[in-house]
Amino acid sequence: MTPLEYLSARHDQILDELIEFARIPSVSTDPRHRDDMARAAEWVAARLREAGPIDVRTIATGGHPVVYGEWLGAGAPTLLVYGHYDVQPPDPLERWSSDPFAPEVRDGRLYGRGVSDNKGPMLIPLKVAQAFFATRGALPLNVKFLFEGEEEIGSRNLEPVIAANARLLRADVVLSADGAMWRSDEPSITVGCRGVSVLEFALTGANRNLHSGRYGGSIANALHAMAEIVASLHAPDGRVAVAGFYDDVVPLNADERRAIADLRFDEAGFLSDVGAPAAFGEAGYNTLERQWVRPTLEVNGMWGGYQGEGSQTVTPNEAHAKLSCRLVPDQDPDRVRALVARHLETHVPVGVTLALGGERHAARPYRIPSDHPGLLTAERVLEQVYGKKPLRVRMGSTLPVSELFKRLLGIDTVFFSFSTTDEAFHSPNEFFRVHRLHEGLEAWARYWESYARSEQ
Repeated sequence: MTPLEYLSARHDQILDELIEFARIPSVSTDPRHRDDMARAAEWVAARLREAGPIDVRTIATGGHPVVYGEWLGAGAPTLLVYGHYDVQPPDPLERWSSDPFAPEVRDGRLYGRGVSDNKGPMLIPLKVAQAFFATRGALPLNVKFLFEGEEEIGSRNLEPVIAANARLLRADVVLSADGAMWRSDEPSITVGCRGVSVLEFALTGANRNLHSGRYGGSIANALHAMAEIVASLHAPDGRVAVAGFYDDVVPLNADERRAIADLRFDEAGFLSDVGAPAAFGEAGYNTLERQWVRPTLEVNGMWGGYQGEGSQTVTPNEAHAKLSCRLVPDQDPDRVRALVARHLETHVPVGVTLALGGERHAARPYRIPSDHPGLLTAERVLEQVYGKKPLRVRMGSTLPVSELFKRLLGIDTVFFSFSTTDEAFHSPNEFFRVHRLHEGLEAWARYWESYARSEQ
């Protein structure tokens, strides 16, 4: 029996294991789920040990643990497989059609929190390893596994783990189970993702909320001031108005822009899906360019004043906002954060004071070289599985690990996830297409054999 035959015969069993895994509410951001996080890490470690003679250990961090495993019996080359076992909170619960932590198969889709991001995709390499050990007694190449529990909160403790274990994690390339294909009807490989930098700030006027009749018009309203300063962040055409924001942006060349323009993109369908009347963004760029290769500054939340039922006629003394910037090569997260902070400081409206804060959440943008052998292997394998050449696309979101692996280990990351971007991860009714699970199992098995041959 071949590894592919072994996997095909166990499709239902593997789906049942994914359902078991997804029942664990491993919500990394919520302290109430700390025990669940530990249980999820133990589940992953146990599946690694069951897969075969893999040396498995749990690495403690300042937060949730990292599960590490390795099998080095093939000589060379060596893959470092990455994934994460933590998930987003399921809120709002009332928007789910079924219990987010009682996964349910409906119409060829498995619904549940984390099934697509990232428990389904990260289970795939575990089962592929098991298939090779069961049928051949060995893997076709060396494999190291690194599964973290904090991706959904910015991988805040992963950098020190990688830095302290650089020798242990040495490999030729990272094969990431995290990420997503662009569309469910088109094989694709992601060649780059944007970075991120966040900032929170508050404006304060008086020492308390004031009666709007007695004080209105004579004391600054913090919400009015917030509206003014937030409006100053962009020009009317959608361009970010922060001085120096675009200084380090590497512009796309004509060939890159033409390649994006040639992609089949249904703008009307995109707008219908998100429920927006029209597209909006930086002038001079199309929607895909704005999502993939241009930097952004977004207001993620604003609040202040009375928000209860009915009315309370006050002049609010405080207003708060959260901002995030998505970054492209060669923008530096810390420099961008400093530029935005300076803009806020120089645009504070009269009558209020500014306080900057918020937890540091930053990651650099990443792009894999176009001729990287790991990337070429992925394209070759996807063409075998789907019968057509995959598209090269980019990702508007951020996967901080790719930049960490490049900076700390000097190796590139191939995104090889079989989720697709329409599977509602981070939202109610997240799902994973069952056929994508099976396609991923085949593709990962083919990848390991193909990459081993290409590096001999």
